[in-house]
Amino acid sequence: MKIQPGENHTRQENSFTLPYGSSEISVSLPRGRLAGVFSPHATEPCENPQGEVRRALQNPIGMLPLEEAIQGCRRILIISDDITRMTPLKIIIPEILEYLNRAGIPDDQVSILIGLGTHRSMSGDEIFHQFGQEIIERVSIYNHPWQDREQLADLGKTVNGTPISVCRMALEADFIVGIGSIVPHHIPGFSGGAKIVQPGITGPETTGATHLLSVSAARSWLGVLENPVRAEMEEVADRVGLSAVFNCVLDSKGRLIKSFYGEPRAAFRAGATVSRLVYGVKVPQPSEIVVAGSYPCDIEFWQAHKTLYPAEMVVRKGGRIIVVTPCTEGVAVTHQEILDYAALPPDKILSMIESGAIKDTVSGALALAWAKVREHARISLVSDGITSHEARALGFTPFPSVEDAIGEALGDLGYNATVSVLTQAPDMLPEMEF
Repeated sequence: MKIQPGENHTRQENSFTLPYGSSEISVSLPRGRLAGVFSPHATEPCENPQGEVRRALQNPIGMLPLEEAIQGCRRILIISDDITRMTPLKIIIPEILEYLNRAGIPDDQVSILIGLGTHRSMSGDEIFHQFGQEIIERVSIYNHPWQDREQLADLGKTVNGTPISVCRMALEADFIVGIGSIVPHHIPGFSGGAKIVQPGITGPETTGATHLLSVSAARSWLGVLENPVRAEMEEVADRVGLSAVFNCVLDSKGRLIKSFYGEPRAAFRAGATVSRLVYGVKVPQPSEIVVAGSYPCDIEFWQAHKTLYPAEMVVRKGGRIIVVTPCTEGVAVTHQEILDYAALPPDKILSMIESGAIKDTVSGALALAWAKVREHARISLVSDGITSHEARALGFTPFPSVEDAIGEALGDLGYNATVSVLTQAPDMLPEMEF
């Protein structure tokens, strides 16, 4: 694995380019204002992705090889992430199926459950695109039925009091493999590992509790490997029976760099170490203005909000965060009620959650997280998919272009203010040098 430094242009330039959905946006600004353009490290993907998947399966971390671990098992459940992730499922799952077949497990004893969390269900066309014809023909694939109470089972509470509800399908399996990729994440530090179970296949009350736990801290847990939310998710995954994970680290284009298979805690932590090398970017100084592109989390603001937490780490207090995102599906397909309270101050949102006025605690927790970021810096929004009315309902100021948003910020903060750019903010971990 060869890692090159991430992109970092200096103040000598006066333009930059941002990914924007399937296209790009070019932005110009006054000369001397650009402090830096930061991107994930340019890391060479593996030459043979299929071979890399096989290597990981042949070298399990912290557990027996797959064919030995499933001895005596009859029902195998694979939990995969959904369309909001770039995990190369078409490469990974066939290799796992071949291992299962050689161990005596036919395809009709294997099912795939898509770990939606509280995202919308994937359509048939999306499932075809994500999994491919071979997998669809071999095994049954199901969306996690998180909105159907009858398909969720109650497992009581964790030691810390988090209620555990989970898709019943998981409890019927003898062996569960979770598949996902590892990137820095503001709630449990990094994605991957136990996160495929919680929030992947748990009920909304479980997800609401862990999300609220994440916003009880002074700042997000972005890039913090060991934290209370990760511990809570791992306890939930233990109770559900997560047997193993297949986690991978991808480059910024979704190409496979390295794979990790094994015991959920051990394999995840091995992968998180590599993920930090790829997505950790050194930032020499804070800026008054931070432009944050949402790629690859572009589908809706429920994903694009991940731009806020890396940007908060880089922007000076009282400065401006400019979020640039297409959001083709708007704010949130499954959590529209967030528009009713997202613009409120954090203490008011928290009070409404505690009183029960906000019943969707997942939405409430995210609204609270966004409100806390707004206390640190004002947020501007450039988006074709979110209306001006919706932007204001989120507590953001809408602008028709990045140049307009930067111009307003310079006028407010002074024309000596500097601009830092995070080209793919959701998958970045700023490592501050100041």
